[in-house]
Amino acid sequence: MRDTELYQQLLGLAAPWTVQRVELSVAEGRVDVWVDHPRQRQFDCPQCDRRLGVYDHAEERAWRHLDSCQFLTYLHARPPRVDCPEHGVHQVRLPWAEPMSRFTTLFERLAVDVLTECDVQGAARLLRISWDEAWQLMDHAVARGLAAKTPTAPARIGVDEKAVGAGQDYLTNLDAGTVEYLADERRQASLDGYFAQFTPAAREQIRAVAMDMWQPYIDSVRAYLTDPDSKIVFDRFHVMRYLTTAVDTVRKREHRVLASAGDMRLARSKYLWLYSAENLPERYGERFAALRAVDLKTGRAWAIKESLRRLWNYHRRGWAERHWRRWYFWATHSRLQPVIDAAKTLKRHEAGLLSYFAHRITNAGAESLNSHIQAIRVSARGYRNRNNFKTAIYFHCGGLRLYPQTHGIPG
Repeated sequence: MRDTELYQQLLGLAAPWTVQRVELSVAEGRVDVWVDHPRQRQFDCPQCDRRLGVYDHAEERAWRHLDSCQFLTYLHARPPRVDCPEHGVHQVRLPWAEPMSRFTTLFERLAVDVLTECDVQGAARLLRISWDEAWQLMDHAVARGLAAKTPTAPARIGVDEKAVGAGQDYLTNLDAGTVEYLADERRQASLDGYFAQFTPAAREQIRAVAMDMWQPYIDSVRAYLTDPDSKIVFDRFHVMRYLTTAVDTVRKREHRVLASAGDMRLARSKYLWLYSAENLPERYGERFAALRAVDLKTGRAWAIKESLRRLWNYHRRGWAERHWRRWYFWATHSRLQPVIDAAKTLKRHEAGLLSYFAHRITNAGAESLNSHIQAIRVSARGYRNRNNFKTAIYFHCGGLRLYPQTHGIPG
């Protein structure tokens, strides 16, 4: 078999494209393949698919292809252009590469697989491309996946924070466990950008939104969703954060008072009070039991915190509301100002707190994504800019179709 016939098959080229010549340079470690088409050939306009004759050809370009054994392989061609009466002069679609790409689609498929399995620096080393080229391939894959994504609003979404930079939040599909949207700042306009991409009819599909009690995001949900207060679910982990903060504030104040009198029993006990009862490590059990046996304000604050935690154990909203009323009375009559302040904050958001029992969603799935995102950051040893980190999040956590379509192989 001649070398041109071999590469015609390896490249998967079909009429009108044929391999004209192949050059091997052992010294440079590369193979160069030139392809061309017959004269008087017609091509489709890339905008409207109208069949047109060739207007002219662009300058010769080269595309990196899959390696031939240990040799870097490049495909060369002068892309034809057509002059469409409606759309003007455009370069035709090429079967081996996407527009504006310097790589063949087969190489891009390989690059997606390698980038999925290792960090950008490692992928660049394995693929024998530059760091910038590896990022370009990842960015193209994400853009391709986002463009192919069906514009359907998930039924249940969660909004959570990840420190890409100051105030970086992401919105997740709680059913699919994927990142749907990245908001650059914790402003109403940031979340508005997500909802605005859907029609009012599409937004009707959203049944519940798990989130923290950040007022700009509450305002965004109220602006775009019908019956919003019944769909907002304040995430239990963010709710409990108010109480754990209150407990720690009570502890610090009480410790200062006791320490001034020479009583150091609360010294180095911060994390004991932040544990839930069932998660307290066994090695701390004896000391914590001794502290709980003493009439401490911190102990009372901890008990109030643990009582609220049991709210989410109820299966019926009616029993949950009864527990909530009793808990609120206890908290606001505790004479512990940080606890009282936290309870009043939750009271102002009572509807979103109790709507959990209609939807039973939390951001626990988003927290697992948080761990995945943190692992992405660690493996890359940081990112040069925020956009690169956003691209990596979409690439690894977006659930996107990242592959280009090649020779009839679906992406």
